[in-house]
Amino acid sequence: MASEGEDSPKLRYVQNPYIETMDEDILFHLNMSTKTHNFKELFGDVKFVCIGGSPSRMLTVAKYLAQELSYHVPSNFELTNMTKSSDRFVLYKVGPVISASHGVGVPSMSVLLLELLKLLSHAEAKDVTLFRLGTSGGIGVEPGTVVVTSEPLNGLGMPKYEQIILGERVTSEAVLDEELGDSIKNCQPADLDFDVVRGKTICANDFYQEQGRVDGAICNHTEEDKFRYLEKLQKLGVRNFEMECVALAAITRKVKLKAAVVCVTLLNRMKGDQVTTPHSTLTEYEKRPAMVVARYMLNELQRQQN
Repeated sequence: MASEGEDSPKLRYVQNPYIETMDEDILFHLNMSTKTHNFKELFGDVKFVCIGGSPSRMLTVAKYLAQELSYHVPSNFELTNMTKSSDRFVLYKVGPVISASHGVGVPSMSVLLLELLKLLSHAEAKDVTLFRLGTSGGIGVEPGTVVVTSEPLNGLGMPKYEQIILGERVTSEAVLDEELGDSIKNCQPADLDFDVVRGKTICANDFYQEQGRVDGAICNHTEEDKFRYLEKLQKLGVRNFEMECVALAAITRKVKLKAAVVCVTLLNRMKGDQVTTPHSTLTEYEKRPAMVVARYMLNELQRQQN
């Protein structure tokens, strides 16, 4: 253990004593290991990590950040997926930023996140901030609104992440960095042509029934039941549904990694269940979380240089 005033241990984002005893740590789903990769050389300068569901979207994010953060990529050069032959996730690095995909839902996201925590720790990266950039279903907000989550809630409306470990129910507090979330919202320009709001987010374990939809293959509730539920959530300050935030908040809190969840809404669930917005408009919406986070990154990088 490091004494007061000393730097944190080398594996600063890991809480597992067994990792330090391994001859080789294999990050299986990222197709990397401590014997085949020099993590410190590759990732030691990382300050920001952006994760999102779609591999193609996170490639777009990487290209966008390369432009916005002035880490220029030549026109004849393709960003390299550093996971190479892995068919689970993609991971790109642009200057001090990692952009990686995590699939859909808590199980898939948690696999990526836990391996990223080991990657950052082996790299001895310091003062890292993580962002989940996603899409979501809005509750009482217009499509295209970006919601910076103030409080992640499970399906019972509680800021808790529940796991079954060794046959026992284990519950962790799901808390995001409030100051980080406020800073992301507050650094946006006044003339932005879409809304950025703070609000609570429900993390559902399913896209259909757990989000109150009536358009899935199975539905055990009425449309009236759905609207009563959505109206209740809206009154509680919930502004969107997504499928990863409670796990992300609980895990990052446990290892003391600053994190934020920044999601654009693709529809207002008070007006329907299906996404009917034209594809070209959705593509524009999906860029907005990266735009919002890039402004925060620029502010932070400029502050660190001063």
